[in-house]
Amino acid sequence: MGNPALLSLLVVGVTAVLRHARGNPNASKWLTALLARRPYGIVAVSLANKTTRIIWALLVKGGT
Repeated sequence: MGNPALLSLLVVGVTAVLRHARGNPNASKWLTALLARRPYGIVAVSLANKTTRIIWALLVKGGT
């Protein structure tokens, strides 16, 4: 399940990204399309999950 404090911090960070993406025409097209299809909370948790997987892959493989 992971660390709940770390997960909540990731969701808070992703929420800030989503708020910025809502009114920004230069935001990621993938993210704006996802916000159009899914509820805000589900997009926040799924983006936090995606970010977690990227962080894990970088830590395991030693990338930058």
